Amino acid sequence: MQTPVSLFASTHAADQPVAALAQPPAAVVEDAPAVSVSDADQASVITSEVSVALADISGGLAELAIKASTCRLCGLSDTRTQVVFGVGNPNADLVFIGEAPGREEDARGEPFVGPAGQLLDRMLAAIGMDRNQVYIMNTIKCRPPNNRDPKADEVQACNLWFEQQLDLLQPKMICLLGRVAAQTVLGTDAPLGSLRERWHDYHGIPVWVTYHPAYLLRSPSQKQKSWQDLQAVVAGFQKLN
Repeated sequence: MQTPVSLFASTHAADQPVAALAQPPAAVVEDAPAVSVSDADQASVITSEVSVALADISGGLAELAIKASTCRLCGLSDTRTQVVFGVGNPNADLVFIGEAPGREEDARGEPFVGPAGQLLDRMLAAIGMDRNQVYIMNTIKCRPPNNRDPKADEVQACNLWFEQQLDLLQPKMICLLGRVAAQTVLGTDAPLGSLRERWHDYHGIPVWVTYHPAYLLRSPSQKQKSWQDLQAVVAGFQKLN
């Protein structure tokens, strides 16, 4: 099957689906300095605060989003416009996870709504899906200033919400978008190239790694590889169902 690169470039991509999931009802950044997870001094500062907040979490996804909206566990709360929790089908079997909100996401309170989000929508259309069939979220709920990589203490603080969110979603499969998301979730400093084209495991959930849509906008030559990744996600998801 040829790569539908046009689907990643045209706003009319949804009119040309080339692959559909067998059972879609409940469904499925770019190279920069690696996220540091070894800064123990910074991370230890918030450990007790995280434990206290964790003990207070109860209820469903909507309640968790409300609690996260007032989070002050790290310095990003001082610069954010609002917490960007997640969007999509709360019963989705397939979850897409990016790095962190950007400027437009911070303004609107929804992940992947800028140019990268529009590309993600076309990528979903290419496999016969849309936002209502999957769940979309980030590893970090608040925008880092100037879209820099999240710091170690920010990752640890937001992991409180991240883990609870995934626990409530209980997806059957995860697709990680970009190097930072992959390194954060999988707990590795391996480059994106070595993480692609093979399955990983996150607490028993199969995980696939692909490029962040923002990276594809800057490096369109990688769209062929991205399409191959999407096909692998589809094939894996069909087996699960």
